[in-house]
Amino acid sequence: MNDKLTKPYNPGETEPRIYKLWEDSGFFNPDICIAKGVTKADAPVFSMVMPPPNVTGVLHMGHAMMLTVEDIMVRFKRMQGFRTLWLPGTDHAAIATQSKVEKIIQKEEGKNRHDLGREELLRRVEAFAKESHDTIVNQVRVMGASTDWSREAFTLDEVRTHAVRTIFKSMYEDGLIYRGQRIVNWDPKGQTTVSDDEVIYEERQAKLYTFKYAPDFPISIATTRPETKVGDTAVAVHPEDARYQQYIGKEYSLTFAGVPLTIRIIADANVDPAFGTGALGVTPAHSMIDWDMAEKNKLPSIQVINEHAKMMVESPELKGKKVGEAREVIVAWLREQGLLEKEEDIKQNISLAERTNGVIEPLPKLQWFIDVNKPFVVKDSKISGIASGSETTLKDIMRLTVEHAQIKIIPDHFTKTYFHWIENLRDWCISRQIWYGHRIPVWYCISGTESHKSQNTKTKECEIPITSVEDIASCPHCGGVVAQDEDTLDTWFSSGLWTFSTLGWLEKTKDFATYHPTDVLETGYGILFFWVARMILMTGYALGDIPFHTVYLHGTVRDDKGRTMSKSLGNGIDPIDVAQKFGADAGRISLVIGSTPGTDSRIFEDKIKGYKHFANKLWNITRFVETNAPQTADAVATLSEKDQAIRSELEALVREVTTDMEKYNYHLVAEKLYHYIWHTFADIIVEEAKPRLQGADEKEKASAQAMLRQVLTTILKLLHPFMPFVTEEIWQILHEGKSLLLVEAWPSPQQ
Repeated sequence: MNDKLTKPYNPGETEPRIYKLWEDSGFFNPDICIAKGVTKADAPVFSMVMPPPNVTGVLHMGHAMMLTVEDIMVRFKRMQGFRTLWLPGTDHAAIATQSKVEKIIQKEEGKNRHDLGREELLRRVEAFAKESHDTIVNQVRVMGASTDWSREAFTLDEVRTHAVRTIFKSMYEDGLIYRGQRIVNWDPKGQTTVSDDEVIYEERQAKLYTFKYAPDFPISIATTRPETKVGDTAVAVHPEDARYQQYIGKEYSLTFAGVPLTIRIIADANVDPAFGTGALGVTPAHSMIDWDMAEKNKLPSIQVINEHAKMMVESPELKGKKVGEAREVIVAWLREQGLLEKEEDIKQNISLAERTNGVIEPLPKLQWFIDVNKPFVVKDSKISGIASGSETTLKDIMRLTVEHAQIKIIPDHFTKTYFHWIENLRDWCISRQIWYGHRIPVWYCISGTESHKSQNTKTKECEIPITSVEDIASCPHCGGVVAQDEDTLDTWFSSGLWTFSTLGWLEKTKDFATYHPTDVLETGYGILFFWVARMILMTGYALGDIPFHTVYLHGTVRDDKGRTMSKSLGNGIDPIDVAQKFGADAGRISLVIGSTPGTDSRIFEDKIKGYKHFANKLWNITRFVETNAPQTADAVATLSEKDQAIRSELEALVREVTTDMEKYNYHLVAEKLYHYIWHTFADIIVEEAKPRLQGADEKEKASAQAMLRQVLTTILKLLHPFMPFVTEEIWQILHEGKSLLLVEAWPSPQQ
């Protein structure tokens, strides 16, 4: 018997050594599997890209869940003989990474980004990102991810940058990317725009104020933000509200809190007659809904709050005040004037920027957008419902691919959520006022500015933004001086290209022809709209195809009380600490058991500890089998009737487990294997075999030995995707290092 089995199983010593063994073999790379004859060159393909972790620090249990589920998928397909590619990478995560570095600089040096300048800040952010990347890659290895490191990518590397610029230029030329003045979600804390999907909501206590603008104004309105009312240009009422019919179309000039206003009464069916007074003060510059109303009714838009969330009206009582202070001033004025009719305590959802927790201010800004409703021609379409050469929209691409089941979402109930999001989708604001990230590939001719008047040769064409895949040194129209747009692109723009930009789309590589579209996109349900939908959008536009066939959504990993893990609660569990204390295998299977697709799960140390005991149980079973059944035992052809029955039951389990694996029911497989190994194999089969192993009947003994070896061999293969380290270590012991369980064939039961 191997000396290792005489000692307790030690995951801390075993796991790093086993991972190195796998890496050294090269079998994470499908090309090497083919070259060494492990996989047939014409074998079916299974491909998947890793959702790139942000280079903002370290992995958390959500990442551990993602890596575990994806590694289960990959190891299963590899053992089935597929040409299996799992492509890894990391995301520069522009806002999150720059914000983290800026906080460090502010804390340690008392400086902001403007004190450092763009070049120095970027140098520091890139150094931080590189250090974080190295930490993350090491952590991914610790988790046992059998991903092909030779193909690793980064959303901000040279290849991805070229892809981003190519897509931007193409979409701009097709009229899908435009620069316009629209209401955006502005983060005063981060000093940048954020997308609708990057806004989170927090319930807070608020006051609902009911008042009139002036004593002779005929309608009362209700609002939680009186400070914005100095920017009102209309009051909207429901067209069928009998209370206000006589006022629709009329216009009133008045002074509100020292600010002159002209208010028109308009009719809009979106106004809820039952809310407040049934009348809505329309502030076009500070509400997306109001902006739309203003466009329909040709109302003026007056900005009264600036980028720092301070008032910008000329009234001396308000100018320069923070919005909260201005609210108090206006409410006090309403009381003095006898215009305040009611104050109510209510609960309100406050919009916050996900990354900085800053309170969002809707502001009109000149930004870059993607038009999701503009028709464009798809040259070569593989999308159901869209013919090559026909017109479609980005919104239709996102809808039709899922509607026609080209892309399946697991669990299915998220499909309804997905369609609801598409129906309400606005044009996507893709510009960000930060320095780290893909700088917008647009240049402006500035030869006509004051500093260049002497050499002003600008033409009409110079007024058009110059888009390019490559950097531009001078204006192609007049040869004058150019300046690149200061803004960067939304991170989701570059990560939206992830499946095809990583597989050699521009270079038209063999990888692209072989592995795209990918088979599965596995990720958390929280980024179904952030990322999944935008990958469908971008791939549909660029390729006229889908990025993946199946979307598998896992839930949020919570603590034992069902709470979200956070620093403030101090309830987080570090997956690396888990690996060091209990072994990565224990952490992996504890994440899977009890975790159905799309539902939140709970994890805690006692649960993980229980699966460490499971690894030890498997180790002890192996010691017993290795001691009592020689290596040649599984070659015995004849099994007793009793052992044939055990073998038949095992084959039934193999069929059941394989079906569940194909249906992505990994939680069921893990539970079935746990119960079979511990309660059926260890508690019943092994115990009942002991008398025969020690008895005088050689045929019964040989049959029992063969059966035990066959069962152990099969369960090691079935369990390998879930607990790869301990199963591989046992395999190495049983086969004296002559083969790798990593590339052994998945059990195929006799029919």
